[in-house]
Amino acid sequence: MKLNIGGLDICIIFVYMLVILYVGLWCRKKVKNSDDYFVASRSLGTLVIAATVCASILGGSAMIGRGGIMYSSGLVGIMLGLPYLRGMYIFSAMSGRIQGIGAKYNIKSIPELMEYRFGRKARLLIAGLISFAMMATVASQLAAFATVLRTVTGVSFEIGVWIALFIIVGYTSVSGLFGVVYTDVLQFLVLISSVYLILPILSVEKIGGLKVLFESVPADHLKMNITPDIIGIIFTTLIFTFAGAEMWQRAFSSKSPKVARRGMFIGNTVYAGTIFVTLILSLSAVVLFPDVVEVYGTADAALPALIVGVLPTGLLGLAISGIIAVIMSTADTYLLISTQTFVVDFMEPLMSRELSQKEELRYSKIFTVIGGIVAVIIALYVEGVYNVLMFAWTFYAASVGIPAVLALFWKKATAGGIIWGTLAGFFGSIAWKFLGTPLGMSEVLVGTGLCILCSVGISLLENKKNKCSRFPTC
Repeated sequence: MKLNIGGLDICIIFVYMLVILYVGLWCRKKVKNSDDYFVASRSLGTLVIAATVCASILGGSAMIGRGGIMYSSGLVGIMLGLPYLRGMYIFSAMSGRIQGIGAKYNIKSIPELMEYRFGRKARLLIAGLISFAMMATVASQLAAFATVLRTVTGVSFEIGVWIALFIIVGYTSVSGLFGVVYTDVLQFLVLISSVYLILPILSVEKIGGLKVLFESVPADHLKMNITPDIIGIIFTTLIFTFAGAEMWQRAFSSKSPKVARRGMFIGNTVYAGTIFVTLILSLSAVVLFPDVVEVYGTADAALPALIVGVLPTGLLGLAISGIIAVIMSTADTYLLISTQTFVVDFMEPLMSRELSQKEELRYSKIFTVIGGIVAVIIALYVEGVYNVLMFAWTFYAASVGIPAVLALFWKKATAGGIIWGTLAGFFGSIAWKFLGTPLGMSEVLVGTGLCILCSVGISLLENKKNKCSRFPTC
């Protein structure tokens, strides 16, 4: 069903998308080689890192999806955000070492670190897992973009997906990380000002204050009803933070270890505030629009419905632009990671020679377009694209999270331990999922346990045989 939005607000939405495209294209003059394209010449400052980190975290699933869960289930939705929040604070502390190693050894990605420590096989294995997980994420964000555009303007889902492709691929393909982070900064400002500052104030005011809000929502919405599925999601998001390729990229692109740590910390702290603001918004939607599911067919429409029902003309268009912004900031980030992983970490190691930076840049621009088209095909023709996304994140968290941390910090980790641990986490999580998660144990928990057991156990055995790997210092 299409939301009732006026012509002025629709114009604001389309003008905003054109502005984003212009800013992204303007950044292309900063790109001269592949270092510029993938890590922005390791030149990003604290505030830019903070803005792009927060914008990337607040994807369509973090805002729209979590808003839908909070609308349906209430307080339990907070539990889906807190594990990622805690994981990101841990990652903030790790990010300084990531930046230092990257700058000292010219490492730009998790797979490159894997090859430095454990050889080419480890690099190719991790690259393959990252490529699939990132591409599934891009497809899901294109689908989310198209869904929002269809809801607010009436544009068909198919046309919405192609519009998303045109804009996101348009600037990402020519400007790389520079285009991604500077559009993220703009999108961060629009999102925070419209959705997380103005909207909650007007919503609570319309209800009559916070006291009236909490008195009006159903009692069950204020209880922590945690199910096995919720526990599985919590564990997945916690482990995923350690291997989030997009956050590793932000750390690698920071000016210094200190900038990486501060930027990550600030961005994550802003994200912490948005979790609780999202709860206020979702509960406000429960009180003001209790029939969202009946009218729109999904609880995910709760926040868009609240925006349309509360904000005046002008601010309404800006807020919808903010929702589109958060989806775009996630999609462009993962598209760039997909490109880097395929070209630099997968294709180049299989070639007979090393590519120059200009060749890497040329191939990367081409694959960004191809990768975007592949994501469109997934979004349009693969049923249950969000199920594909959760499947990808599940095996990715179980198989890459622990090896990434061990590669960064554990001197005794070996190639055999990491490779077998990765495979054990991957196949173990998938097998447990297909068995129906016996005993109510999450497949991520089982896969991660197997990954730790094999990674540590085999590494310790190989250390006795003097099969140690080189360890980076910074």
